[in-house]
Amino acid sequence: MTNPPSSRQQALIALKDVHKGAYVDVALDRVLRKVDLPDNERRLVTELVYGSVRRQLTLDAIIDQLARKKSHQQPLLLRSILHLGLYQLQFQERIPPSAAVNTTVQLAKDNGFSGLSGFVNGLLRSYIRLGEERLEGERGRQGEGKMGREGEGEDSKQDKKNQIIPIKLPKNDVERLGILYSFPDWIVNVWMEQFGFSETEKLCEWMNQTPNIDLRVNQLCSSVEEVETALQNQDVLTQRIPHLPQALRLLSSPGAIQNLPGFNQGWWTVQDSSAQLVGYLLNPQPNEVIIDACAAPGGKTTHIAELMGDSGKIYACDRTASRLRKLQQNIQRLNLKSIENCVGDSRDLSQFANLVDRLADKVLLDVPCSGLGTLHRHADARFRQTPENIKELSILQGELLLNTSKFVKENGFLVYSTCTLHPAENEAVIKSFLESNPNWKIEPPDTDSPISEYSTPEGWVKVLPHKHDMDGFFMVKLKKQTE
Repeated sequence: MTNPPSSRQQALIALKDVHKGAYVDVALDRVLRKVDLPDNERRLVTELVYGSVRRQLTLDAIIDQLARKKSHQQPLLLRSILHLGLYQLQFQERIPPSAAVNTTVQLAKDNGFSGLSGFVNGLLRSYIRLGEERLEGERGRQGEGKMGREGEGEDSKQDKKNQIIPIKLPKNDVERLGILYSFPDWIVNVWMEQFGFSETEKLCEWMNQTPNIDLRVNQLCSSVEEVETALQNQDVLTQRIPHLPQALRLLSSPGAIQNLPGFNQGWWTVQDSSAQLVGYLLNPQPNEVIIDACAAPGGKTTHIAELMGDSGKIYACDRTASRLRKLQQNIQRLNLKSIENCVGDSRDLSQFANLVDRLADKVLLDVPCSGLGTLHRHADARFRQTPENIKELSILQGELLLNTSKFVKENGFLVYSTCTLHPAENEAVIKSFLESNPNWKIEPPDTDSPISEYSTPEGWVKVLPHKHDMDGFFMVKLKKQTE
């Protein structure tokens, strides 16, 4: 029986799949399903794959400065091998530099680059030397009190961040942050225009961290205290989240989620804390009629059902039947009865034309979006989105908002939400709608609502990851007034 390939080799196999167009999570799952690796090796493969993809602009910049051929001129497989080695050197303190170099050189040899193993070894060792020289230089300058950008001292956070990568960085703020944190310039620029330099840097840094796993406790069949105790008995540490009465954050590695206590019994479901806020903004009440216009995979749908005591009627709509099947699985596991699935495009929703009482008390419109508030969860998303995609999405979002607003009763409500931090998909869509529909107005959150903490003077809600330590979200509650 032969030994399975090394964790680095497994990571490289996954990266090859990513380069062919696969999503990172899908490619990683394919690899890990085929081999039986110890938990520590599985974690290493996961970290190397996600990290190498997430940090590819930074790693390419290093190659560009250290190699004669630019990163895009390197064979794609060799480029990925260099990414794995440099990622370990730059971002994995627990891996000794010698181990990172030696395993990367061996990886090159095992994958048809024996003739270039000297190049790989030389580039990685040059990078180590640059880091050592940079560190010595900074030690020599300590205590000089030299002032840096905007009057900050040399020991400022920004200066320290610049020091961690021992290569020359552009002077332009947007380009520098783009290389330092591996974000396309257009995304950095969108955030800079909203938040300024300092806040954008904090946001970029936050988006490169390992994402948390949050649970939403189903209080129809369990309690936060009961779930806490059950998890602690399995040595899974948890933390409650302020302003969210159903939320628990996992602080330790849980292993397979489906094996945790309470999963099969429907005690809880996985849902990021900021996504839980949407349900509280909608504020569904028992016996109301609710339309969830873009429902799958159903985290918000099932939360609505829980908040209204599983009484009333929820129409869960999605254009894709396969996505609704995933929602149905969640409905059954959580033992909910008030939800009816409807296949259809929410720009039409013709299925409601035959309903006697087709107007809803409330509509949730969680629109398809660029996901710029959840980039830490999707390592490749920052490179898949483009400014052109944003324009197309904003048109779609406007069409969805206009049509779904027709299914709200007079004095009823519609909640519009996204998991993006792009004004073209958020504020601009709402402003355009309100200008064309004067019978609608923004309804600020109730002061006693869990969501009031995140409300803005304009009446909408913005969750900023680096300030609130949860996914970036935008949401607003609109009221349909009597014409």
